[in-house]
Amino acid sequence: MPNPVVNKASTEWNGDLFTGSGTTTLETSGKATFDVAWKSRAEEQSGTTTPEELIAAAHATCYSMQFSNMLKENGTPPTKLNTSAAVTFVAGSGITGIELTVRGTVEGIDAATFEDIARQAKEQCPVSQALAATEITLSDVQLA
Repeated sequence: MPNPVVNKASTEWNGDLFTGSGTTTLETSGKATFDVAWKSRAEEQSGTTTPEELIAAAHATCYSMQFSNMLKENGTPPTKLNTSAAVTFVAGSGITGIELTVRGTVEGIDAATFEDIARQAKEQCPVSQALAATEITLSDVQLA
């Protein structure tokens, strides 16, 4: 059985929700620290990141990994996948949906099979499974 891998991030928040701000740090990799603020999350983008943007990054990455592995298992490993995740947040309601899109360069596969495996990957992606309480759609699936 594989050893569990634990990844860590942290946030330091100063002040109240509406006028405060903070920083979120990717602790495991040490690769980045992001400014965070309510205004970017609920009103308009103001140059800081949001939890939803970080979720979108995690989802796009995980989905690409899952899909690439499933394509390889199909005997058609991808040359390239471009995945995008759009996470919608509504103040007072929370995260209301996630839309995944993917475009891929894959030799030896037809569009219908590519789309079928793309949909299976959405269901099997660990981040999709963790976010299952939210509607996740897959649209604009294109084979280059």
